[in-house]
Amino acid sequence: MTDLPLIPLPPSSPPDSGFVVLGRFQPFHRGHALMLREAEKCRKVNYPNLKLIIAVGSSNRPETLKNPWSASERIAMISSWLDNEAKFDAIVVAIPDIEDPPNWVSHAEKYHGTSGIFFSSDSSSCDLYNNSDWIIISMPLLQRDDYEGWRVRETARMLSTILDKNAIDTVLGVSTPQSVIDYLFSNDCLKRLAFLGEGGEPVG
Repeated sequence: MTDLPLIPLPPSSPPDSGFVVLGRFQPFHRGHALMLREAEKCRKVNYPNLKLIIAVGSSNRPETLKNPWSASERIAMISSWLDNEAKFDAIVVAIPDIEDPPNWVSHAEKYHGTSGIFFSSDSSSCDLYNNSDWIIISMPLLQRDDYEGWRVRETARMLSTILDKNAIDTVLGVSTPQSVIDYLFSNDCLKRLAFLGEGGEPVG
């Protein structure tokens, strides 16, 4: 088990069973957008009675270069994209890490509901949910080289001391939806990256 604080605590009433997509979204980038669009297409065709539930993991991690944005900030990024670009509805929930893979699904179910559909490109997560009797829909990674999280974070860090919005739009826009860039810029969420100082190595 972990000494990480359980933030947030489980809600008194988790959502009904739904169509769940899980990620850290650090930050929400175009690879995530592609995955969620595919998830929504699949849900509408095959499971129209289920709600799309976007589960934001690592809500209790301290601020590092791997986890520079809080759960509330990541939820705001996703909500901005849903409202301004995706134009479809979803429930967005935050889930804290527990560093206990065998018990992850039973923990996460307290936040995103039980025994629904799990849609993911992560084989380890698919295995965990499959072992807990969820229906699994596995999606291949799309444009992995372009949209790896660490690459997007390193690009954002490179831009963290730049005040020219047009330059930020041009460079970060290759990997990140415009609505997310607007959120990061307008809420001063880029500058902190210049001071985290962990080196530019791949960090997942």
